[in-house]
Amino acid sequence: MNVLRLYDTQTRSLQPFTPGDPSRVTFYTCGPTVYDDAHIGNFRAFLFADLLRRFIESPLCRVTGPDGAHEGPREVTHVVNITDVGHMTDDDDADGGGEDKMALAGERLVEAKKAGKLPEGVSVDPRDPRAIAEFFAARFIEDATKLGLKTAEQITAKPKAAAQLMPRASANVDDMKLVIERLARDGFAYAAGSPGARAVYFDVAKFSEYGQLSGNKLDQLKGGAGGRVSEANQLEKRHPADFLLWKEDASHLMKWPGPTIDGVELGDGYPGWHIECTAMSLGSLVQGGLRRVLNASNGSEFQVDLHSGGEDNIFPHHECENAQSCALTGSDRFARHWVHARYLFFEGGKMSKSKGTFYTARQLFEMGHEPAAVRLELIKTHYRANADFGFEGLGVSQRRLASWRTIAKTLALADANETEFSLKLGSERHGTVSEFADALHDDLNISRALAALDEGCNVTSGPYSNAKMYATFRERALDPTVRLEPLASIAQALEWSRSEDSPVKRARGSLHLIDHVLGVIFRPEANPELATTSIGVFIGVEPDPEVEGMLERRAEARKAKDFATSDAIRDELAAKGLAIKDVAGGQVEVTKA
Repeated sequence: MNVLRLYDTQTRSLQPFTPGDPSRVTFYTCGPTVYDDAHIGNFRAFLFADLLRRFIESPLCRVTGPDGAHEGPREVTHVVNITDVGHMTDDDDADGGGEDKMALAGERLVEAKKAGKLPEGVSVDPRDPRAIAEFFAARFIEDATKLGLKTAEQITAKPKAAAQLMPRASANVDDMKLVIERLARDGFAYAAGSPGARAVYFDVAKFSEYGQLSGNKLDQLKGGAGGRVSEANQLEKRHPADFLLWKEDASHLMKWPGPTIDGVELGDGYPGWHIECTAMSLGSLVQGGLRRVLNASNGSEFQVDLHSGGEDNIFPHHECENAQSCALTGSDRFARHWVHARYLFFEGGKMSKSKGTFYTARQLFEMGHEPAAVRLELIKTHYRANADFGFEGLGVSQRRLASWRTIAKTLALADANETEFSLKLGSERHGTVSEFADALHDDLNISRALAALDEGCNVTSGPYSNAKMYATFRERALDPTVRLEPLASIAQALEWSRSEDSPVKRARGSLHLIDHVLGVIFRPEANPELATTSIGVFIGVEPDPEVEGMLERRAEARKAKDFATSDAIRDELAAKGLAIKDVAGGQVEVTKA
């Protein structure tokens, strides 16, 4: 019997996922720094985590428990923090040197305001870092909700849950100070520098396992310098790799009274980036919160089941977070399982603003791309492989999604008319759902899982094949006025998938079970400008019988190798302001020229 196995960054090997309580999984993801709109590379990491979360809580997922395989469904508490303070531009340094990202955001907003590029009705004070953070945090939550990030959906439906599920760094500074004071009391942290410019550092030499997550060796690491940590303070460190927990700086945009170290209260300053996640993860995911951790005589039980982020988070951020968290709790691991998504490239190269290949999710939506298709494009590549984003691939994902939705509508129409036919998806013999689940149990092999779904959408032979009836309802399903309805509950999907006398009902339930994980098919069809007919995929263009007739004549001409007629019809369509492109399945994509 398969159980979920994931690649663990800390052990550098595939390991069975074994949560502390297999019925209640805790999951922490390093979220956005809200100094700008999140780009699609950011969202690749967030959506990988969401896909993993959806599978773990699915009835299709089995995890390792104390008595063997534990069957789903189960509860997953997925926390995605929002960093709105303490994050500098030089993240490659453990001290995070460079400029304050919130200050840079203010400068960009000033320029946008001057150029009249702020969205209509938006007014934000670029001198107020909290207003800037609120502006971009709200936009992130809006974008993430459109993309189906369940944590964002949860707090959109219940805003009071945001403090736990999407905690803000700025709202948890007091907890960070408590952690820093405890680390200092236990000998893991120390203050250095002169009054007014002091810094509190984590003493890496006191934590023998520093480097275990990233594979870095302590004697090869050098500390960060730059604008955030002066050269003088760098020299005062006990070890060059000691990293910042708190910086005393009364001139900083966002500042708070400092922690008390060795009986001395530091002046106004701000926390380091790494300490934020220790305070917020334990505060949000441990029952009883951070105070329970601090009051425990032995905190080794306080582990997070899963911790994720992008590959760039491994060092220094997660290495430092792991060290200070283990030092705080006394545990040999902070997360039972560390998982990291690799980079997203654009058409084979790095995303670049100067080359015009840098896109935010919001920009793609404004260009008319459906959020569900963007989600599919960002999750379709295995998380441990670099993904390559491009508009051609996005178009393929949109058409793939449209074909699945056509199947879903075909099944719904047939079910409503009590008509039976058989797809592999609903066949007890072909086992599409088990193939899909087996693929995801294998280190979240999404490519193989999607291939199983594609194969499952084919008609089977046998007593219920009824291909003619299937074709009839499929033709009706292509009517753009036919809309999908989301299922009321996953329990309903399970009941349908187990139907003994209705292949259509089984197929409907199976499709819902699969999309409960994928989160793309039954999302609202948010782009009303896209419609699919038997011959055309109309994007930003209303389907038109005359145009469809021209496309049919063109298809016949191409089949007869009458390319002169085919080209003439293309020219006629161009004269109408339409551009066409032949796509998979014999269809033609129609857009405005």
